[in-house]
Amino acid sequence: MRLLDRESPPEHILIETSGLALPKPLVQAFAWPEIRIRTTVDGVLTVIDGPAVAAGLFAADPEAIGQQRAADPALAHDNPLEEVFADQLGCADLVILNKTDLVERERLAALCREIEARLRPGVRLVATQAGRIPPEVALGLAAGAEEDLATRPSRHDLETEHDHDDFESFVVTRGPVTDGDAFLAKLRAVIGAHDVLRVKGFADVPDRDRRKVVQAVGDRLQQHYDRPWHAGEYRETRLVVIGRKGLDRAAIAAALAS
Repeated sequence: MRLLDRESPPEHILIETSGLALPKPLVQAFAWPEIRIRTTVDGVLTVIDGPAVAAGLFAADPEAIGQQRAADPALAHDNPLEEVFADQLGCADLVILNKTDLVERERLAALCREIEARLRPGVRLVATQAGRIPPEVALGLAAGAEEDLATRPSRHDLETEHDHDDFESFVVTRGPVTDGDAFLAKLRAVIGAHDVLRVKGFADVPDRDRRKVVQAVGDRLQQHYDRPWHAGEYRETRLVVIGRKGLDRAAIAAALAS
């Protein structure tokens, strides 16, 4: 409402949620009367990490789950990643399959077919590299998503209460990173040992006037320098670690701080 009340309000508002967010509750907020008369949800965009989906990270193993349930019917073996993935696809108006340059051509073609089979009628799938997509493709969908919530299935529609607490995140801070390669090797080892889903943040590299951006999806790591450190800004290495609930925070923090 504060954005809309500006003297020169924006023409579009782009809301980037967490990668683990359920989109439908956010769209429902735009059906509130005081919001609905002033805005419309032009479209819901779902960005897919191509290599991660191709590797099956968001897919449940029905056979394995069936065997475990047969052995102990009291166990619940839902895959929270697969649930989030299904909800994000079910609410999407445009699906962006990203990092396609990291997926083999034959696997990519099959992956596109698999994803398209799960989409609602009329929803488009586009392939991208490095997230590059023209604004005229991403904007102007005119979907009016808040008007047709009933057609956007969610596994949580029938739940009276859902905390969505299958995941957790915490922040690790440490001093300067003097050996970048050694730090990335350490980070990759921590990710593998603790089944970390995402790491993102910044590193303080001595003698560099710019901060280093660190990103990790599974064991796939990227880094680059972005903006200069501001005058008076406190320099430190600060990383957000995201994973399934139950992360050994103390062990992860100790390994990254050593």
